[in-house]
Amino acid sequence: MNPTFKAACLQVNATTDLQHNLDTAMRYAVEARAAGAELILMPENVAMMEWGRSNIVLKAMPEDDHLALKAFRELAKELNCYIHTGTLHVLLDGGMVANRTYVLRPDGVAVAKYDKIHMFDVDLGLGEVYRESTTFQPGDRAVAARLPWGKLGLSVCYDLRFPHLFRALAKAGCDFLAVPAAFTKVTGKAHWHVLLRARAIETGCYVFAPAQCGTHANNRETYGHALIVSPWGEILADALEQPGWIIADIDPRKVADARKKIPCLDHDRPFAMPPKD
Repeated sequence: MNPTFKAACLQVNATTDLQHNLDTAMRYAVEARAAGAELILMPENVAMMEWGRSNIVLKAMPEDDHLALKAFRELAKELNCYIHTGTLHVLLDGGMVANRTYVLRPDGVAVAKYDKIHMFDVDLGLGEVYRESTTFQPGDRAVAARLPWGKLGLSVCYDLRFPHLFRALAKAGCDFLAVPAAFTKVTGKAHWHVLLRARAIETGCYVFAPAQCGTHANNRETYGHALIVSPWGEILADALEQPGWIIADIDPRKVADARKKIPCLDHDRPFAMPPKD
């Protein structure tokens, strides 16, 4: 198998209409596959951008019956490629929801699934407040998916602000990191590019960051700028602010090159923590 491949990240403006969202994502995936993508990654909340606990729980579905997961399984088979499903709202026993991502083989079988660990409970000011922990049950384990070209470490959106997760994934042998997101416009302008580049530089991994963009339910605004970043921190593709997709050539050998130049993953040393005041 050729060691290089093409990866594509989708950028969408998801609504509260499941079928509309699926049609859009699948159309972009078909276009990206026609351009040569062998790995296609979708953003957080790709199938649904609802607002409020009651609405999210009402439209979440059990894993075995999830219409979006079934559609993406068929899409992987139709396109004969690997598909990262972004995140889907999976209804759990007890009324909580998992913000869950899947990695599908070309035969539609899931080789990995991951539940978002870190909950976005923040107050950004001017009335923009998020409390994911009231609706979503956080995951409790790091996950990597084995692909033909290497290992893909999984994360979701707010996880990006917890660098120890990505370092752990890299030290577990990951060559690539997926960061599907619905980053707010406010935080995206300030931090999105620099955090994604930092995670790539710190780990020597490629970073794939599909994204939501535009205005959604309850006037929620997301930043866009789906990115593909090299292990050296270079931005290889940027989707800017409009829906669509980006694609880049990926050479896993550059992971080893970056880590050879700066082998910081091998340089951890124990240290004592300062006391808390």
